[in-house]
Amino acid sequence: MSTDSPAVSTASPRPPKKPATTEPEILTGSGAVLRSLKNLGITDVFGLPGGAIIPFYDELMADTDIRHILVRHEQGAGHAAEGYAASSNRVGVAIATSGPGATNLVTAIADAYMDSVPMLAITGQVFSTLMGTDAFQEVDIIGITMPITKHSILVKDPADVPAAIASAYHIATTGRPGPVLVDITKDAQQNSAPFVWPPKLDLPGYRPVTKAHGKQITAAAELLAAAKRPVFYVGGGVIRSKASSSRRPACRSSRRSWPAAPSPTRTTSTSACRECTAPFPPSSDCRRAT
Repeated sequence: MSTDSPAVSTASPRPPKKPATTEPEILTGSGAVLRSLKNLGITDVFGLPGGAIIPFYDELMADTDIRHILVRHEQGAGHAAEGYAASSNRVGVAIATSGPGATNLVTAIADAYMDSVPMLAITGQVFSTLMGTDAFQEVDIIGITMPITKHSILVKDPADVPAAIASAYHIATTGRPGPVLVDITKDAQQNSAPFVWPPKLDLPGYRPVTKAHGKQITAAAELLAAAKRPVFYVGGGVIRSKASSSRRPACRSSRRSWPAAPSPTRTTSTSACRECTAPFPPSSDCRRAT
């Protein structure tokens, strides 16, 4: 019988396997726009193709997840996206090319800004090397729309596309909703870069107001209480914030304090008859009475 002890392995233990690192996918800028819209849950877009936005349309037409509604004028795309957002409680997306295509969106963007409608306007821009040279269909749409958007973003690098689209969506839907424009140069759409979706948005200076001002509410309540016949002009903001049920009791309670409306009084005409100079109705001896 052998008394030898069992052999002990002197080999060092293998280090644990490191998790496989997945390299970010390389996409063109236009492909990154399409992937970003999918990540945000966009299923419908409205637009009209043109030269500076053709690279994105090449990607869009080869995809089946996002439905494209073709319009006959860019202004129609903007208003369609606006109506889509207002009726579906989602973000409306309008797409246009550079120059006149982008400026045709201005009226719809301004309307969305005034009505607090969340809308994402994506426009193509000329090559970044041609900007500022009065190139064909070059327009400073960022400067034009700055007063009528919550924010406007110019993208010249395809690597910046995911963060730009994600930031635009976040700004359009938070706080008081409104339109955001993303202008993407043609070379940024054609060139490629790793697609990296931002895990967290860094938007310094963007602090949307989400609570009403207490003193303003008190002042408004005092004005309504002092009014003899108050009129409530309530619009889409109450509907979007789902405050209709809390608004009705205030309207009804204020109506109970209204004074009774005076009964209408019938007025008599002071016009005189041409025949007898008597006030209307004419007298019995007037020739016109017969």
